[in-house]
Amino acid sequence: MSVQERKERERADRERLIVATARELAEQQGWDAVTTRRLAERIEYSQPVLYSHFRGKREIIGAVALEGATEMAAALRAATSAATSASAVTPTSAVTSAAGDPRARVAALARAYLDFAGRNPAVYDAMFRLDGGLAFAREDTPEPLKDAFAALLETLGEVAGEGVHPGLFTEVFWAALHGLATLARAGRLPPEDAERRTELLVDRLAVL
Repeated sequence: MSVQERKERERADRERLIVATARELAEQQGWDAVTTRRLAERIEYSQPVLYSHFRGKREIIGAVALEGATEMAAALRAATSAATSASAVTPTSAVTSAAGDPRARVAALARAYLDFAGRNPAVYDAMFRLDGGLAFAREDTPEPLKDAFAALLETLGEVAGEGVHPGLFTEVFWAALHGLATLARAGRLPPEDAERRTELLVDRLAVL
């Protein structure tokens, strides 16, 4: 390994450490607790070293958001894939095939989204509530954000209904999921009805 390659690897390792530490601190104490000084102390590097990777907290939030988007996309696809496998026809099963049972995939996607938001509140905030300097719904939107939306569209586009633009439907369904996630986290909705809300959302919006 050349000196340059080693330096690049060390730089990448430091950057991952900064992002992981910021994420851990935010999940434990909230984003207000995340400062460049505290991060520098935790990772045992000087603030100038930290600033050589990120210009400030805003860029760190953006990096956490992109990491979260990648993880969310993977979680959504894993959930819909599992639902597809569970719905597959077997020689001794009368279960409808996955191709004919989009509801199972939509319900799995909705649950996976809400579960991700509930398990990763600080990451979710970085993605959708805080200013991380990222562009949404534009040509220059970062690929991880585009892919997270694509993970929604792949399943929701199937149930948009005749004459409805799949992307527009996905935006509306996503907005509903975001509202449920945000209100539930704020304690504005009775937790015992969480599953019923998910079922109602799927039944009323998805054209099956």
